[in-house]
Amino acid sequence: MGFIPFTFVDLIDIVLVAAIMYWIYRMTKGTNAPYILSGIIAVYLLWVIVRTLNMELLSTILGQLISVGAIALIIVFQPELRRFLQVIGMRQKQFDFITRIFSTGEDIVQTNVTPIVTACSEMAAAKTGALIVIGQQSDLRLITEGGIAVDAKVSTPLLENIFFKNAPLHDGAAVIEGDRVVAAKCILPVTQSDVPKSYGTRHRAAIGLSEISDAIIIVVSEETGGISVAKDGHLRRNIDAPALQQTLQRYLAINTRKRSKKEVAE
Repeated sequence: MGFIPFTFVDLIDIVLVAAIMYWIYRMTKGTNAPYILSGIIAVYLLWVIVRTLNMELLSTILGQLISVGAIALIIVFQPELRRFLQVIGMRQKQFDFITRIFSTGEDIVQTNVTPIVTACSEMAAAKTGALIVIGQQSDLRLITEGGIAVDAKVSTPLLENIFFKNAPLHDGAAVIEGDRVVAAKCILPVTQSDVPKSYGTRHRAAIGLSEISDAIIIVVSEETGGISVAKDGHLRRNIDAPALQQTLQRYLAINTRKRSKKEVAE
């Protein structure tokens, strides 16, 4: 009696399945999804046992439940599936060929960070909470369409008026694309990653959007007046105005260089 054949392809198969399972665990960590999945596995194992014991009635009932398991999974894991699709759809820096296909060839206007930095500095001094998104290549229409259209040139007074405590647009994020504030009162996806409990809703939302897009998100804390910047799932906290200016210019310069290399390659 020989051993079960095991090839290099089988090893790759096992590694890929393990990587997918780990990725699913990372995506659902901090939610109720692992507990629900554990319950589904327990029901499946129970079904296997009752079939082995030839318990016809219970086996039939559990079999009917499992037969509609795919639909049940879609319903139960709707938030996680939606987040998964957002990661795929909004991470255009990994699927830039889509952007090139639908590109109109128009020049992208560079964002002037000076009025943004000035507004953040003054709001931090007054402890006025703010959440500002600077869009780059990722398509943020899913975010802006859920807010209130503004379409006004970026300026310090405009940003301060948007986030004034009694203003109707202060709750949510303001989205900047190029030299214009395109929308305000936008709702951002909150991160599902483990973050310190000291992080407020704005900080969690900033990290959440930075995980699924290449946008730069600035947070001004209403409690402490601290300024933070989120990019690629990482958050830099408590930076002053000069550091904010340098950080934004560096991020925008990196994006400009990447865009220039793509245009040359094309």
